[in-house]
Amino acid sequence: MAQPARVLVVDDEYALRQLLRNYLERDGLAVIEADSGPAALDRLADHEIDVAVIDVMLPGVDGFELVRRIRKTSDLPVILLTARGDETDRVSGLQLGADDYIVKPFSAPEVVARVRALLRRVQGFAPAPHSIQLGSVLLDLDGRRCTVNGELVQLTRREFDLLVTLAEQSGRVLTRDQLLQAAWGTTYVSEKTVDVHIAGLRRKLGPGLRISSLRGIGYRLEP
Repeated sequence: MAQPARVLVVDDEYALRQLLRNYLERDGLAVIEADSGPAALDRLADHEIDVAVIDVMLPGVDGFELVRRIRKTSDLPVILLTARGDETDRVSGLQLGADDYIVKPFSAPEVVARVRALLRRVQGFAPAPHSIQLGSVLLDLDGRRCTVNGELVQLTRREFDLLVTLAEQSGRVLTRDQLLQAAWGTTYVSEKTVDVHIAGLRRKLGPGLRISSLRGIGYRLEP
């Protein structure tokens, strides 16, 4: 049996590392963590890593410097995470050799999709079907497309991420905070935002999919 691809997640925020670990492992990937630049260099020396997801604002050695050091000896695929949305910062990271750049707040499913896209570009990782079938609803995770009975349904980015989150844990109740963290990357958004987007999903997907409301708790996608 082939070994799962190994993803190095480098971030000094424990909660964010755990969020990404949960989603990446659920997608069949192996996760190795580091909470600082020096720790990341140690993990790279001790493990065979297939792709690295690195926060820019790290203690000890920041993400930019970490990419600079990696590029001296390796063409390891790298995704940078940062709260800096300025174009200069994005360009700087890419010029140093990063392969992709995601600005916080982000959704965990988006990070997984970007990791998968990078892995497919690495020799030896053949593209594999990556979709979720829910009755008449088909989610193409790589193309971020949703079809119902073969007909394309236009979902917003947040609607798609919410649906993927619910689908990957079908039958399980997810709180509004859990859904906000997964699709928005933060809980500092009104919980009513989740209700509005769920209403949009129900309207667009019709009777082919049932999303149940649990008053005062959250939502559950019925298997």
